[in-house]
Amino acid sequence: MKPCSPLATLLITASLFGCTSSSNQSMNLPLAATHKNPGQVANTTLTGVGNQTNFDFYVTGVPIGTVMPPRLYTFINKGSCREPGPAAYAMNDKVNTEPNAGTGGWSFYRSAPIKMPDLLSGKYSVVVRTSPEDGNVDIFCGDIAQATQ
Repeated sequence: MKPCSPLATLLITASLFGCTSSSNQSMNLPLAATHKNPGQVANTTLTGVGNQTNFDFYVTGVPIGTVMPPRLYTFINKGSCREPGPAAYAMNDKVNTEPNAGTGGWSFYRSAPIKMPDLLSGKYSVVVRTSPEDGNVDIFCGDIAQATQ
């Protein structure tokens, strides 16, 4: 029986890992362009992974005069887009973007050290802002409560 014990442990561990990694919930959140970036479209996909939430962003464009490739800053603010509060989480350890082939837009990835259920239960918004060199302009915003599966 002893030779089977390590194998059984390995199989149980592998099956538990498979269950936990497949239970990551993802939600879509459309982001509205601000008056400083009219006509542009953006969205982000939120994915809960353990004690953090990952954000995959796609934006169609940035204001005229923004240095290319755009360096975009992202924040989770307390409050809503209409009634913004202070920044709760700055997701700016990297600010680079990647061109999205074929669409002319830009993609980037960020993460925040908060569980997705906590984000969904609180009153938070996601803000995308240009770099300080480009004027620190808020160009997109979305209320996290509006996220859908």
